Formats: sequence, C-alpha cells, structure tokens
Amino acid sequence: MIPTFVIFLREGIEASMIVAVLLAYLDKIGQRRHFRDVFLGVAAAMAVVSCGGVVAYLMIQRYQGSSAQTIFETVTFLVATTVLTYMTFWMQSHSRTMAGDLRRRSEEAIDGKARFGLGLLAFQAVGREGLETMVFTLAIVFASSTQAATKAGVGLLFGAALGLAVAMAGAYLVYKLGRRLDLGLFFRIIGVVLMVFAAGLLADAVGNLQELGWLPVLEHALWSTSRFLNERSSLGDAFHSLFGYADRPTVLQLIVWCVYLSVSVPVFIHIGRRARRESAPGVENSVEVADAAVE
Repeated sequence: MIPTFVIFLREGIEASMIVAVLLAYLDKIGQRRHFRDVFLGVAAAMAVVSCGGVVAYLMIQRYQGSSAQTIFETVTFLVATTVLTYMTFWMQSHSRTMAGDLRRRSEEAIDGKARFGLGLLAFQAVGREGLETMVFTLAIVFASSTQAATKAGVGLLFGAALGLAVAMAGAYLVYKLGRRLDLGLFFRIIGVVLMVFAAGLLADAVGNLQELGWLPVLEHALWSTSRFLNERSSLGDAFHSLFGYADRPTVLQLIVWCVYLSVSVPVFIHIGRRARRESAPGVENSVEVADAAVE
C-alpha cells in the first residue's frame, strides 16, 4: 500500500499541477471553452496508460513461473530504477520553470489549432507521468512476494487511489485559491524516499540476474533472517517493497543497494542545495499558478 501511495502521490501531484496550471492560464485569458479539450487529453492519456498497464500485466502473467517472467520483471526493475532516478533529479532542477514553460506551450497551442493543440499538450504531459506510474506500479507488483495475492492487490490499489486522491485535492486547492505552492520541500523528501525504492528495485534486478545465471558473481547469501522476518510474510513483504529488504541477500545485492544510495542521495541533496543558492528568495522550486498565468 505505502509504495503505491507514495508513487501515485508524487506522480499525481506533478500531473495534476500541470493540468491546474493549464486551466488557470486558460481561465485568466478568457478561454474557458478550451477546458474540455484539456480534459479530453487527460482522459485519453489515462485510458491509454491504464489499458497498456493491464495488457502488459496480463501478458506476463501467462508466463508465470518461467524464465520469461523473470526476464520481464528484471527489465521492469531496471527501467523503473532508471526512470525513478532520472525524474527525481529532473524535477529537482526544473520545477521552478515548469509553469512558465506550460504557459508558453499553451500560447503556441492557442495560436494554432487550439482544440487539438491543447488536448495534445495535456495528453503528452499526463501521459508521460502515467507511463512512469505504470512502470513503477508493475515493478512494485512484481517485487511484491506476498502469497496472499488478493489481499496484497487490494492494498496496492487502495494506496494508489489514496495517493491520487490526495494529489488531485492539492492541485484543486491551488487552482481555486491561486496560491503559491512551494514544491521544493515536497519533491526533496519524496525524491529521497523514491531513491530508497529504486535501490530496492535495483537489488531485486541483481537477484533475478543471479537467479538466471547471468550474473554469477558474489552469489552467496550474507545472512538469513527468514526465521525472524520472512520476506514472504505481510510485514516482510512491506519492508521489501519499501526498503528492498531481503531475508537472504547476496553479497552483490547488498553492495549494489549501498553504492546506489551512497552516491545518489548525496548528489541529489547537493544539487538541491546548489539550486536553492542560485534561486532568488521566495522563488525556489515553486509553481505559482496565478502569477504564471498573467506574467
């Protein structure tokens, strides 16, 4: 539940803020009639991503227990780790200019074929976030080792729905109140949490590669804590999804997990501090919906 809540909260905040900025700008320039075009683009993006995720999951389930499933899961873990890392660092350095860029692209769309352009802009923006969310969700589902699959699935869906609901509520308040939302602290905290997720997914990928015999180095287990906290228990599965916990971690898994976090987290914090120093007071990492619309 917690991993999907954090993922959908983070991605939902970004996607809904994009929509909020678009709607606020259209409202300010008296183009509310194009709200429908934005909503159509959002709905199309969500439909495409949802269908793609379901199809991908059902296809791989046909190969359950085979090496094909392990290979697909490994690729998903690696892709999710890469995208998680990239998007976390990208948002750290681009959140300050997001509203201005959206305003510029909205102006270009209105100057051209507004209905198609605005719908496409919303589709691209939300679709990108949705695609990332789909990859992360699949990775979390595959990383989940709980035997009570139905119960685990309900928890994942509940966490996703709750995260998305909180994100949309926040974006709605920003749109209605027109207040500045400082995204810096939010994305810094969530960024560190997501990198812990990514470290766990990377360790899972290493474990799968060793299981397939494609990475036959440092394979022996360092310890076994299965008697105290089995990875397949509900609590063990939660720790596995959150922190990459393994009851029998191999040497290489532990090395990869530690190296990833010891490099990515300090670099992420350093970049954030540098960006704050370079920002003017009160402007750091913020999306100002009302001001972005009338500047």
